[in-house]
Amino acid sequence: MIAGAAGPERVALESYGMNLGIAFQLVDDALDYVGREAKLGKTVGDDFREGKITLPVILAFLRGSAVEREFWKRTIEALDQREGDLGQAQTLIERHKTVGDTFERARHYGAMARDALGLFPDTTLKAALLEAVDFAIDRAY
Repeated sequence: MIAGAAGPERVALESYGMNLGIAFQLVDDALDYVGREAKLGKTVGDDFREGKITLPVILAFLRGSAVEREFWKRTIEALDQREGDLGQAQTLIERHKTVGDTFERARHYGAMARDALGLFPDTTLKAALLEAVDFAIDRAY
């Protein structure tokens, strides 16, 4: 689709790619706290152990108490992690419903990716691109 595309088509495909990428990453960030390792193909909690600041963490930090915010500063910012901290992080993320909100944002970006393809005719290639959006979001379930 991109070969030879100019003007609105190029902008639409850039929008598709950017929004699909964001949706995929948001789901990945949420799954790091609630996914099943066998299904993910990676270890749950890797982002936490690496101190990655992801949307579920940001939302839990913003919604949390002063004590909870200190927990996040210690474990994510200072990387001072102790046994049981991943479980505590998962508890805080569940308490503040940040995974559901992260999935909701992923669905929003997925919808924008789908909408970006609206100006293209219905072809098997377009269907495959739309299917990629569904995969990126539905792999959470």
